[in-house]
Amino acid sequence: MSITVTTWSLEQTSPADLRPAREPDPAAGVRIERAEVPSADFSRFLYSAVGGDIFWTDRLALSREEWQQHLERPGVETWVAYEKGTPAGYVELDPQDEGVVEIVYFGLIPAFRGRRIGGHLLSYGTARAWDLAERWPGRTPTKRVWLHTCSLDGEHAMDNYRRRGFRLFDTKVAEEAERPSRAW
Repeated sequence: MSITVTTWSLEQTSPADLRPAREPDPAAGVRIERAEVPSADFSRFLYSAVGGDIFWTDRLALSREEWQQHLERPGVETWVAYEKGTPAGYVELDPQDEGVVEIVYFGLIPAFRGRRIGGHLLSYGTARAWDLAERWPGRTPTKRVWLHTCSLDGEHAMDNYRRRGFRLFDTKVAEEAERPSRAW
């Protein structure tokens, strides 16, 4: 059996497009840090923990070495949200040519969804996409930040992207193999 999956591509073309979410209450103990030491194991943990229930599978076939090589490319950054010391979610930035930065992955571990962390993490990650060239000498300043989401992602994903100032620029519809339900 197959299912219809809609993929939407969204963008910002100016740092002024970003409409930041309100920051969580300091008592919540939420902080966001860059994972400055590229680690295939940590990245795979985040990818699996965030995307497991929504069937992220595209990177699972990568070897540890392939994953590490990707993370070590100049300008690739992983920003991790923590709540009271526990990883809650992440944003992965991938700079491309001509001042374009893609938010390749963004999301929260299921136990942390619905706690007002996602809007803040997306706001913070998008701001880091806009100032990425400041941390990577020789990179072209960012002129465009883009991402994609699909109908299999979390129910609030598209609303969060639009509230942060992302605009739709492309929509694709495709048939995909039906995915099995998750046991956990």
